[in-house]
Amino acid sequence: QVQLEESGGGSVQAGGSLRVSCAASGVTFRSTRNKYMGWFRQRPGKEREGVAAIGTGVDGPFYADSVKGRFTISQDNAKNTVSLQMSGLKPEDSAIYFCAATWGGLRSPPVLNAANFVFWGRGTQVTVSF
Repeated sequence: QVQLEESGGGSVQAGGSLRVSCAASGVTFRSTRNKYMGWFRQRPGKEREGVAAIGTGVDGPFYADSVKGRFTISQDNAKNTVSLQMSGLKPEDSAIYFCAATWGGLRSPPVLNAANFVFWGRGTQVTVSF
């Protein structure tokens, strides 16, 4: 059974930086083709939105326009981890951040569509204050 567990997050003032990481278990991603791992976020009263994604054997990484130039996604296939380094944080970045994974290609392009991802973590809170 595939499990994703997020860590990191927390509270920071606007302009600050945070890093969230995700560890996957129950699967060996080094042997998985057309794999995508991504980060989504959900703010109160809002739908879950794609933030960034990275693939193995595919193009990318991919970023939402709202985070381009501020966030960087990276992965370590040997450790089955994916991380999101967030800089220049804004209050509107406050949300629960979810790690997600899928493989075997995209079911509903573009890549930052939650419908593409099969496995999800429970989320970690990021709060950015003024």
